[in-house]
Amino acid sequence: MMFKLKKKSSAKKRFKLNSNGLIKRKHAFKNHLLTKKSTKRKRNLVHFTTLDKANKKNIKRQLLI
Repeated sequence: MMFKLKKKSSAKKRFKLNSNGLIKRKHAFKNHLLTKKSTKRKRNLVHFTTLDKANKKNIKRQLLI
């Protein structure tokens, strides 16, 4: 019998699959030291974005997609 494959816990918390098959991720630089960043910059970091082509294969392997 084969053992059950598990997803990487860290990847599972950070990435979600889109309805289009794209992988969503959050922006970086939004955790601390926010007082020196402008309001506009912080607001633009709130939204989700899609994963770039270079990292897609690696993250798909971690998520067992």
